[in-house]
Amino acid sequence: MFDHILALTIKEFLALFKDKRSRMVVIVPPLIQLLVFGYAASFDLNAVPYAVYDRDHGDAARDLLARFTGTPTFELAGHVSHEGEIAGLIDARAVMLVVQIGPRFSADLAAGRTAAVQVLIDGRNSNSAQVALNDLNQIVNAFNRDWSAAHGLAGPPVNLVTRAWYNPNLESRWFFVSGLVGLLTLVVTMMVTALSVAREREQGTFDQLLVTPLRPFEILIGKAMPGLVIGVFEASVVVVLAVLWFGVPLQGELWVLYLGIGLFVLAAVGVGLTISSLALTLQQALLGAFLFLVPAVVLSGFATPIANMTPMVQALTYLDPLRYYLVILRGVFLEGAGFALLSDQMWPLALIALATLAAAGWLFRHRMG
Repeated sequence: MFDHILALTIKEFLALFKDKRSRMVVIVPPLIQLLVFGYAASFDLNAVPYAVYDRDHGDAARDLLARFTGTPTFELAGHVSHEGEIAGLIDARAVMLVVQIGPRFSADLAAGRTAAVQVLIDGRNSNSAQVALNDLNQIVNAFNRDWSAAHGLAGPPVNLVTRAWYNPNLESRWFFVSGLVGLLTLVVTMMVTALSVAREREQGTFDQLLVTPLRPFEILIGKAMPGLVIGVFEASVVVVLAVLWFGVPLQGELWVLYLGIGLFVLAAVGVGLTISSLALTLQQALLGAFLFLVPAVVLSGFATPIANMTPMVQALTYLDPLRYYLVILRGVFLEGAGFALLSDQMWPLALIALATLAAAGWLFRHRMG
């Protein structure tokens, strides 16, 4: 029995490594995913962009702000001259936070009174916001220790007042559940479309389609429709559950949300059909879908901030439709953003959808021919 099993095992290994595609499947996908995870997946924050609204300009204010520039965690993105500029900077994601120092900050500290520093932070990414606030507290605590020791004070001279926009309590559930709308939509849509043509080939029914009166683009549309319908339905179910079950606020307009859903599902269907057109078997289609899904999730900013990735990896994220979709979802859910604010995320999704569907159509005609 053991000789038979050993012989069969050797035969399977020879069959596996004799085929060039099988060797590629065993070696290439793990290496690609290792590189993606190694360079993209990081929970550390580096070079967090922030702005300063200094209404004091005193020595104590300069001393405190100098501690921000001396740490690698924060990177000064600019100064605010009036309060009306703050909303635009945070809405456009030009900065993650704004440090606001009142006009009597230095005077209060010199008189031995407690002075307040207000921090306005973008709460749409609750994880990054909490990490940034921890680093902020460390800077302020170090300033308090040094100031108290130099002036003989007992209590902390500076009180940090935090206000998180779009997610006042920095609830991580709001951040993750809104992101799950995108993740689950992508997984279901990709699985439905990536297996469609490969299943036909493996079952031997693909040749039957070739002799029907249907033209290639008609077959392609017919293959795409189930993915479109199921993707939109899946997204709708998750949106309803996110709002009614998990209590995630839906601040924006539904038509903006569904425009983003439609464009994203089209892009996902295009990617799935491209993979399905290239794959000869169901196994190859599954591996191709897996090879796309894992890097797409990591590069999207679903769990780790894109700003922490290396420049080369950040450039790759622009090819990821999930990156734009998550911004649209969280913008509509938490911010109540309209089409004007999200149009810069819509048109890249439309381009990706057009390119992937065109590629799938060309491959489909080429493989049929």
